[in-house]
Amino acid sequence: MSRTFQVDLRGVVDLLSRHLYSSPRVYVRELLQNAVDAVTARRAREPGAPAEIAVEVGEGVLRVTDTGIGLTEAQVHELLATIGRSSKRDELGFQRHEFLGQFGIGLLSAFLVADEVRVVTRSVDGGPAVAWTGRSDGTYAIGPGERDEPGTTVTLDARPGAEQWFVPETVAELATLYGSMLPFGITVDGRPVTTPVPWARDDRAPGQRQADLVGYAQDTLGFTPFDVVDLDVPAAGLTGVAYVLPFPASPAEHGGHRVYLKRMLLAENAPGLLPDWAFFARCVVDAGELRPTASREALYDDGQLESAREALGDRLRGWLAGLARTAPDRLNRFLGIHHLGVKALALHDDEMLRLVEQWWPLETNVGRMTMAEFRGRYGLLRYCATSDEFQQLAGVAAAQDIAVINGGYTYDSELAERMRALEPDLVVTRLDPSDLTTAFAELDSATALATRPFVAAAQRHLDRLGCEVVLREFQPSSLPVLYLLDRAAAFAGELRATKDQVDELWAGVLSAFEKPADDRPQLVLNHRNPLVRRISLLRDDTLLGLAVESLYGQALLFGRHPIRPADAALLNRSFLGLLEQAVPEEETR
Repeated sequence: MSRTFQVDLRGVVDLLSRHLYSSPRVYVRELLQNAVDAVTARRAREPGAPAEIAVEVGEGVLRVTDTGIGLTEAQVHELLATIGRSSKRDELGFQRHEFLGQFGIGLLSAFLVADEVRVVTRSVDGGPAVAWTGRSDGTYAIGPGERDEPGTTVTLDARPGAEQWFVPETVAELATLYGSMLPFGITVDGRPVTTPVPWARDDRAPGQRQADLVGYAQDTLGFTPFDVVDLDVPAAGLTGVAYVLPFPASPAEHGGHRVYLKRMLLAENAPGLLPDWAFFARCVVDAGELRPTASREALYDDGQLESAREALGDRLRGWLAGLARTAPDRLNRFLGIHHLGVKALALHDDEMLRLVEQWWPLETNVGRMTMAEFRGRYGLLRYCATSDEFQQLAGVAAAQDIAVINGGYTYDSELAERMRALEPDLVVTRLDPSDLTTAFAELDSATALATRPFVAAAQRHLDRLGCEVVLREFQPSSLPVLYLLDRAAAFAGELRATKDQVDELWAGVLSAFEKPADDRPQLVLNHRNPLVRRISLLRDDTLLGLAVESLYGQALLFGRHPIRPADAALLNRSFLGLLEQAVPEEETR
């Protein structure tokens, strides 16, 4: 058996009026919206009809009067008393996109600040004026009204506790905020609040238009933009501008945009209008075809918004490419501020990758240069994946004539790897510490044979630290020792450390990942260094051990490697041991 729902009308009114909207201030916007739609409907039938909307406020009473299409008594019964029914799309027969309102619930916002809404309306189709009074308890009454000309007047009396929303200065501020760009004349207590659209293409000189747009950003958004980019997406009925921020912005904080819908302010901080990578811009737009949410405080995220977002991203991408062609100095200044956004875009956009390759300077161990300059000079892209790794290896690599890029900055490693997508034959490689070992010179056979006992003794002292001692010759000769930890050794070390901290079950699981090969970090002693050569000649095993342990500690500190408890104990022991050797007890007597 089919039955109808039992609706608590008072509860529905309370739900929609109190919980749909984020703030009572939107009641001014919704009253203006209804008035604008009424005027729009009348203008569609009578192009020469007056288009005036007047707001009057005082003594806790607000009145909005328009010269719109008005309603007959039958329409009042049918439309004002039916929640969710929109006269604009149903009864009057116009397509939805002609009007601001879409959901037939805007008038309920009046109950945020008033317990009673009084409407006096007269239709352009003739007939007497009608008065409709709606109450927050869900009841309404209809009777004769007094109005000579077609149009509508809505009157509200402030509910106790809501008087602050009826202060003339507050109403004027809200009317200006929401309705300053509306196409019809709007006055508050006789003072006009509408202004021209700042990005309109009119008879202003180009320089004056640019100055007006910058002035608008200063007054409304609070900053002087780096640049202003015109926006136009016909499919979304969207026009406006993107203001490029003059200061760095975090990619994780996607700023909102000022969005108007058919020139009525929809949101001051709407998210999702631009692609995520375009966090360096803030937009002010008027969108005629994008859908609002029911509360009219955000854009509905659908396929149409996604298409508009892509089109706006293309526009900003084109602006960047244009800077590269016509204003390289200005592009460099922009990249100095917003390189993260451009690099994020370059991760999936070939045109922006070329721009980054040609213009963004990278840190290398042979000076700052672009990727294009680096590969032009060295024929490949070689990088360190982290800044710590770069700091550890850059100086030594330069001494061996190995050029390397610091890929530790955000996206730099990924961009270097993505260059293969543009040029498949390009060699892109990550520098591994083991690559340096192969670049170091082997000792001649006689020297290697003579120093074999020293290497064996040094290895014996460092075995407990899991380190392999290697004796080589490399530049600079002033550097006595180098600690090299390649990726395989680093993984093996982390695996062993984790096994020592977990229970027996997980230790068994981790054992499955261990390789039979003995991947150990290398302590590379530089035989070209005079101190290392003198240490290699020591015959006192205790003193030799202290010296080698000290070199190990210095290598860790020089390479900015983490210091384990065992390493800290070794550093302390070797330092004190060398002091005891330097200051023998008999010297103090």
